[in-house]
Amino acid sequence: MALTSERKALIWKTLNETRGKIEPAEYKNYIFGVMFYKFLSEKAQKWLKTVLRDEKWENIWNQNSKRAAEFMQKKLGYVIRPGDMFIDWKEAINKDKFNILMVSEALTHFEQGIREDARTNFNGIFADMDLTSNRLGNNTQTRTATMMDWINLMDKIELDEDSDVLGDLYEYLIGKFAANSGAKAGEFYTPHQVSDIMARILTHGKEENTPYSLYDPTMGSGSLMLTTASYMKNAGVRGSIKYYGQEWITTTFNLARMNLMMHGVEYNDILLHNADTLNNDWPDGLVDGVDSPRMFDAVMSNPPYSQKWDNTSREDDPRFKVGVAPKTKADYAFLLHGLYHLKQDGRMAIVMPHGILFRGGAEEKIRKQLLLSHNIVSIIGLPAKIFTNTSIPTIIMILEKNRKNDDVLFIDASKEFEKEKKNNKLREDNIVKIVKTYLDRKDVDKYAHVATLDEIKENDYNLNIPRYVDTFEPEPEINLVEVATELKNVDQKIEKNMSGMLEMIDELTATDDASSKQLDQFRKIVKELGKNE
Repeated sequence: MALTSERKALIWKTLNETRGKIEPAEYKNYIFGVMFYKFLSEKAQKWLKTVLRDEKWENIWNQNSKRAAEFMQKKLGYVIRPGDMFIDWKEAINKDKFNILMVSEALTHFEQGIREDARTNFNGIFADMDLTSNRLGNNTQTRTATMMDWINLMDKIELDEDSDVLGDLYEYLIGKFAANSGAKAGEFYTPHQVSDIMARILTHGKEENTPYSLYDPTMGSGSLMLTTASYMKNAGVRGSIKYYGQEWITTTFNLARMNLMMHGVEYNDILLHNADTLNNDWPDGLVDGVDSPRMFDAVMSNPPYSQKWDNTSREDDPRFKVGVAPKTKADYAFLLHGLYHLKQDGRMAIVMPHGILFRGGAEEKIRKQLLLSHNIVSIIGLPAKIFTNTSIPTIIMILEKNRKNDDVLFIDASKEFEKEKKNNKLREDNIVKIVKTYLDRKDVDKYAHVATLDEIKENDYNLNIPRYVDTFEPEPEINLVEVATELKNVDQKIEKNMSGMLEMIDELTATDDASSKQLDQFRKIVKELGKNE
């Protein structure tokens, strides 16, 4: 049974009450760390219950710790020792024997007990939890009290074996932390409404593909991959979907690893990398001078917009055969990287700023080549203020690698949304309309247009959406007779009001010479106003 919105809101409220001096961007690292450890611990307990039956994990460990560790590693990829379980922390709290050092030791033991082939998934995943930080408290006692609050809060979240409660909560909290982290939110969060559009388009007609591979070269918290996979009918089948992703920021990379596993993705199906995508092509790519990239069924990305990058000596990089993006704007570099790793029958969706549609120079040359190669399938204009970290309007561009048709579908969805505090939000009906319009691929008055390549050539390969979708709404015609009549009525009302005001002034009396002079001046001014009107 999934968590209700009321329950989620209550958890968020309680989290804020225990945050203290810690900023939201940093606080999330502790909360997600405790939450993830609870997840791993309860997963281990559930598995132990099925395989040990009446035997106790502590007894098995004491008999032969090395063999016991290998026993758990083989199934889970990690080991949690007896006494290090989340439930052990809670029991120590109840007996007034808990100390934050218990958490430190448990995390150290966890790091030591990772299976070799699972190290890329688990190594350093709790590194952002600095348990000695003064922000948790000035001494061990206060830091222990802070940790106890978090453990008690996480303990109240009941997990249903048949539902994805913890993953659902994790996704909700990622959104809440993003909304409270300002510009830093763009490092790890793509609003679900945007992810949903991309996912529905990427998976349409491919819902039953087995196996299916996803790749996000700027994965953030991994939500784009998870949303895309959720539309596949075999999403919960182990080995059916492989998740590939790369992320430059280590803290965000850790968020993604936690996110995928807490949504039930087995570590064997997760292949994530912590590096700079543009400087370190992964996976595969150019190896010892040989071009042998890994290709994927679906590529999705929401890269940083107009980021500076080192574009020197890129002409020989096979990813950028179409052209090299300018050093002040890496937008097309991210796009070409994703397209390079797309299968011949794959589909790609990427979020970009509007500037890539019309800027000149190197970007114009790349855009022209993509059009002549029939790679650009559709351009979808989104509302402004839809992202938590920027107010600029953005687009979703859909691309394919081996496409016969040369037309481009333009959709202007920028004006259909609902306001939510400082941001704009796409409603479900807005999302459905966008996806349906994409699939129908027909003109829709003031909303969508299928432009031929000849039409695009006439516009000098400029893809600015207003050139193709006319959303102009003419002003209503003015009835001059009605306006004249209304003006006449207004004049009559003013004249009548002025007459009434003068009558009231005449009834006023002055008590001295000064008041009399002021009254005469007032009467004169009112008469002048009447004449002017």
